[in-house]
Amino acid sequence: MLLGTLLVLFLLGGTGPASAHAALRATDPEDGSVLKSAPRDITLTFTESVGLLEDSFRVLDPDGRRLRTGEPEHARGGAETATVTLPAKLAEGTYTVAWRVVSADSHPVSGAFTFSVGKPSLTTATVDTGPTEDPATKSLYNIARYLAYLAVALLIGTATVMAVCRPPDAPVLHRLLKAGWWTLLGATLALLVLRAPYESGEGPLGALSADSVTRTLTGRPGEVLLARLALLLVAALYLLRLARLRKPFGWAGAALAVGLAVTWAAGEHASAGIQVPVAMTSSALHLLATAVWLGGLTALLVTLYRARLTPAAVTRFSRVAFVSVTVLVVTGVYQSWRGLGSWDALTGTTYGRLLTLKLAAVVLLLGAAALSRRWTARLATVDAETAQTAETVVEAEAAVREKVPEPVGGPSLPDGPEAAPESSAAEASGPGSPAAEDSGAEQRSALRRSVLAEVAVGAAVLAVTTLLTSTLPGRAVAEAAAGTPAVVGASVTNVPFDVGTPGGHGKVQVTIDPGRVGDNSIEALVYGPDGGVSVVPELRISFTLPAKDIGPVDAELTDKGGYWGNSFLNLPIAGKWEMKVTVRTTEVDQVSETRTVVIR
Repeated sequence: MLLGTLLVLFLLGGTGPASAHAALRATDPEDGSVLKSAPRDITLTFTESVGLLEDSFRVLDPDGRRLRTGEPEHARGGAETATVTLPAKLAEGTYTVAWRVVSADSHPVSGAFTFSVGKPSLTTATVDTGPTEDPATKSLYNIARYLAYLAVALLIGTATVMAVCRPPDAPVLHRLLKAGWWTLLGATLALLVLRAPYESGEGPLGALSADSVTRTLTGRPGEVLLARLALLLVAALYLLRLARLRKPFGWAGAALAVGLAVTWAAGEHASAGIQVPVAMTSSALHLLATAVWLGGLTALLVTLYRARLTPAAVTRFSRVAFVSVTVLVVTGVYQSWRGLGSWDALTGTTYGRLLTLKLAAVVLLLGAAALSRRWTARLATVDAETAQTAETVVEAEAAVREKVPEPVGGPSLPDGPEAAPESSAAEASGPGSPAAEDSGAEQRSALRRSVLAEVAVGAAVLAVTTLLTSTLPGRAVAEAAAGTPAVVGASVTNVPFDVGTPGGHGKVQVTIDPGRVGDNSIEALVYGPDGGVSVVPELRISFTLPAKDIGPVDAELTDKGGYWGNSFLNLPIAGKWEMKVTVRTTEVDQVSETRTVVIR
């Protein structure tokens, strides 16, 4: 259920673009600048460390020809920079720089900007800024990435339940272990194969080239995935040995779980930015706690439906889950502070709003967990009372036998009215009595329902978490905006739309400020059929320049509370851009309209 729910949420919610965690803070030369003399090199500065590709820079001259540049490398400022050396002499005119790097959290980041030497060109030739991001590669890579999260949770959580609860129906949990291990192995291999084309923006077949394999195996993301594969092989040997010897999981299993969690911390956002050692430790603990709690709940739910767990066993897992929740809260607070940077980002950024949604879901999850603990306590009380009653009945029967001994060689006691009450009482209140069985069955049924609710809400928490991992943090938004120059002037375009349903029509008013080459701010207001401002669940805008083979450039709009906007939309070349506006009015109704806008 957990796997199916998250896949549905991913497929329904994965149509929008994902934002990487590294944001461009500054360029040297500045975007749109006019220089008296040609620069010796180009330097980009990002909000966090980035990885470089062989094709990280494509510099095009005023005629659209690609210049021969040096090898991309980090500047002396550190891993947050990317620089490339230009030819000694540059002709007068406007140059286009298309760039693509890999964020420290493994997401590729790309963009383009222009600068001029002497004076801007009057006309610009058709240019090729390189391959756009292939949607098939991106979708396959993200599916594999999310499957890996689900699989490691199932693997570690199931092992925890087996070690803590010692359930009688172990075969079903062994099948869960195998499912988690094989899914994680397949997802990791898929990530390793798709890594190179995902970074370069090529199609899936780009993974077949020898250069792609070499680049993947020598890069940090590839090395992390290889380490994960090695740990999986060791884990397989360990699981086989335990199954053969019928031994419980020990410290070696815990060490393997920690090692797997570290491979995520080393390849994600925690490995770059501020306080890296603390962030990586927090990230690994956060993943382990999530796996123990949510993955363990899935295994516990399966066991509750397949076997009769004792209240003591469920109580032991409840204690482990409580520790996991405590770790989740502590690490979650730290990671939220690290990602947000300020209280304003909590409501003013997409990352902050998603974080608020996750907090609300976690509160519901804690409520469901408290309900499960209550039913576990009641079940333990019922079983204790049943055991005490059974012990009392046994003692009473022994006392009766002592008081009324059977004469040697005499006839047996008749089935008279004096014996019937004791027999009926023993039958009615014994451990196998209908009343005791009905009470225990009711408590177990309630416990299964509450654990099922925990798993369902946990699926929603993981869904929001996966969205958070691909959303630009508030701290990065603020740092990037600090380097964005102020602009004046604006162009306004009205885009009518009609989704074909009653009341599903109106217009979108798009304001691009200042409507020139370089950085722009964009704001969009949605008006309903009555002419008033309308609230829609989603609004997306992208720009394409067919004459120059550039785009689509996603405007990356965020809901600002009444309007949609973005403060740093970069349109690198002047011309007639095609603006595609997609409006979603309900969960299933949306429409796309295209208009032409002129960028000066």
